[in-house]
Amino acid sequence: MKDISISSILNSMNGETAYLTDMWENCTDEKRKRYTRTKFSDALDIMEELGYLKKYGYKTETTYTKINFVDTADQIGFINNIIFTNESKIKKALENLDSKKIFIDISKDLNAHKFNKYVLKDYNSFLKSIVSMLGLSSSISFTLQTNSNSELKKELKFCLNQITEFLDETNEILMHYRGSNERIVLQRILTNKIPEPGFLKI
Repeated sequence: MKDISISSILNSMNGETAYLTDMWENCTDEKRKRYTRTKFSDALDIMEELGYLKKYGYKTETTYTKINFVDTADQIGFINNIIFTNESKIKKALENLDSKKIFIDISKDLNAHKFNKYVLKDYNSFLKSIVSMLGLSSSISFTLQTNSNSELKKELKFCLNQITEFLDETNEILMHYRGSNERIVLQRILTNKIPEPGFLKI
């Protein structure tokens, strides 16, 4: 997986609205290379989920418009809805994964593993929501660094602490009663999903 900075995506827009193609051409990594079109589109989907952009149009006519929240309460309400939705999905998945092996076979060097097909649906739901929460956490860190609204920053710090505490508790529940090899593999997978603050994993 690769990291892409939130600021580079926003800076790829020459104004409040921009065509997808123009954004893709303008957005480059630290080596000044473009991301693949598919990966960049994935990043834009995440940006839309996080409340930065709104998508309009179709195919070559696709455009994105920046979203500006009315006030602090509006923005925090949006964030809390993402948190609540993902917490609910994670808790449900954890209940179904409880005491069940996620992997039915792990290689001796721990670099290869085979999933238990009977828990795969719950595992994928769990992982998708975890990734969403990690992306939100990174997004909040970005806003804390770039926004001067003291009221908003105070509320965002509370949200960030809430996410961190929940993810720590989730990790503890997930790892409980699991064998050492399964713990190592799971921790590797989860660690690989963590973006740098202000970045998204694609």
